[in-house]
Amino acid sequence: MNIENTADIRIVGIGKTFGQGENAVRAIGDATLDMQRGDFISLLGPSGCGKTTLLRIIAGLEQPSEGEVIVRNRSVWEGGKRSSEATRPVSMMFQEARLFPWFSVAENVALPLRLRGVKRVEREERAHALCETVGLKGFEKARPSALSGGMRQRASLARALITEPQVLLLDEPFGALDAMTRDTLNMELMSVCAKAQVTTILVTHSITEAAFLSDRVVVLASRPARITEVIEMPFERPRTLDLQRKPEFQDMLVRLRASLTGGH
Repeated sequence: MNIENTADIRIVGIGKTFGQGENAVRAIGDATLDMQRGDFISLLGPSGCGKTTLLRIIAGLEQPSEGEVIVRNRSVWEGGKRSSEATRPVSMMFQEARLFPWFSVAENVALPLRLRGVKRVEREERAHALCETVGLKGFEKARPSALSGGMRQRASLARALITEPQVLLLDEPFGALDAMTRDTLNMELMSVCAKAQVTTILVTHSITEAAFLSDRVVVLASRPARITEVIEMPFERPRTLDLQRKPEFQDMLVRLRASLTGGH
């Protein structure tokens, strides 16, 4: 169903309950949020509060119990069925790289195009170009087992971008990496998303990461997950890591931490 609205993504009254009767668990309660094209939003909240569940609902991987997700004026769920029209421009990256060990890096990156029937020459060209973009030039023929954790996540990011998505969903993609690698990949992610004007939603436990990457940080309380505050990040773009040392950035971390703990 087409729903005319200027927002790129609309989350309207989303709720999710797992189980029934006495065993029912309310995971999300009445989440509502609008995002414009090119927005970078982080979902920040305590462990187990429902951030990933909300992300999966937006991706069309989980059906909501109530409410609606609208991507580019199309409802993700129509009559209990997922709309391929709505989810086609959406790509998702997970915490684990999930690369196929028997494929090379380039083959892993190109896999979504292969599944869509894109010709081999074109998908190889696009995969090699993206490998260069994310810092994997020279590793296109390597197997995932030969890569470090950070390099595997670079490959995973390239694969998420290969279809030129209009919406990118990120579920703690760099959470298992060391701090220096994480900083490097965050800078690359921010650059790629800005150039492509991709609307991005990041699930993270890191207050610093959320503040540094985002236009807005959506603070969630548990359980059920509900949006308690949406905080604008006033920092100009492009951003560098030097921003994190500035007093105004440190003040924002204090504010976000207070919002998370309920101490406004």
